[in-house]
Amino acid sequence: MPVADFVTVDVFTDQRFFGNPLAVITDARGLSGDEMQAIATEFGYSETTFVLPPDNPANTARVRIFTPTTEVPFAGHPNVGTAFVLGNLPDLFGNASGNTLRFEEIAGLVEIDLIREGDVVVGATIRAPRPLELGAEIEPERIADCASIGVGHVVTHNHAPVFASVGLPFAIAELDGLQALAAARPDLTSFHRAAEISPGDQMEFSLFLYVRDAKDPLHIRARMFAPLDNVPEDPATGSASAALGAFLATLAPETDADIRMTVEQGVEMGRRSVIELAMVKRQGRVTDVRISGSCVKVMSGRIEL
Repeated sequence: MPVADFVTVDVFTDQRFFGNPLAVITDARGLSGDEMQAIATEFGYSETTFVLPPDNPANTARVRIFTPTTEVPFAGHPNVGTAFVLGNLPDLFGNASGNTLRFEEIAGLVEIDLIREGDVVVGATIRAPRPLELGAEIEPERIADCASIGVGHVVTHNHAPVFASVGLPFAIAELDGLQALAAARPDLTSFHRAAEISPGDQMEFSLFLYVRDAKDPLHIRARMFAPLDNVPEDPATGSASAALGAFLATLAPETDADIRMTVEQGVEMGRRSVIELAMVKRQGRVTDVRISGSCVKVMSGRIEL
């Protein structure tokens, strides 16, 4: 009977059973796309990754990323977690892995630097594969309906709710405080209605809500809801955090800046995650976004097919 080895890790945390869980199929050769989707659905995590030999031997691997319902072009925590897993392997497809990995993905080439403590890999830093892309603005009422909160909690004086992406689109909206953020609950009917304006090919709508710390505006608390993708809430969303970081850096008055930001997510779920962002802004344009986080191994085993 064919089998596939897997490892699970908790990402954006250094504590087991916190952060965002990820399953990594370390050698997906021989698996069809349908089988990959079935495995991702069986795990039920927000994403599962499948590692394949690269098309270009200069790169480390080709990585496919699946949610419980569909394949996505890019996501943050799957790249950080997959790099952590592969960095702890003695070799991959017969080649030793160094401190810098390159993953071929639908969204493009993703560059990853491993984070080490001594000789031990403890996390990774990835670079967003695409520059910031902004889509249509979204009515505050639509955001409020999706989150089951009053429209008065949606902040618009800093920016209107908007679609933003560095590889995967999210609806991003600021709320007026932690109380409103904690009260948010996804309303499935409203999400279906909102999907009609979503830029994604799958007609999905993923909502990233955030609150700035009044004393430290570069410290963010966030929640992400994607019920149309069978992810009622995600404890850590690197791709959404990176899109938010790039967007806020673009809005910053400085023409040239190096901006560091911390996004804390998953608190309301009991799975606190910490995502570190670094944005480079030159001549008014964000030229680089990096996403960093720690990881911890949880399980390993084999799937029978």
